[in-house]
Amino acid sequence: MNAFVTSAGAIAAVIAAVVAGWFSVKNSRTAAAPQQRQVDLSVLIESVEQLKKDRDELREQIGRLRTFLWVAVGWAKRRGDQVEQLGGVPEPTPAEIEQFYRTGV
Repeated sequence: MNAFVTSAGAIAAVIAAVVAGWFSVKNSRTAAAPQQRQVDLSVLIESVEQLKKDRDELREQIGRLRTFLWVAVGWAKRRGDQVEQLGGVPEPTPAEIEQFYRTGV
């Protein structure tokens, strides 16, 4: 009988420890949830700010490249005109460049 009581007591203690641990974990997760959400939100905000910065840099770079392309196309067009004025026959301008020169796209 003594062994039975000791075994039952040990089993009850293990069950009580498991239940207490479960409640402890459940309560700590509930308490940590707002903190975790705040951390997640701050990471998201930082990511959005970085993406905005990258977008602005890319827009600036695209603007500079577009300006450079306009200058290069104009220069090539003037060189072709100069060749014609000197009596030569320049190579035909590729259709993509002609389209860009006319439309800017």
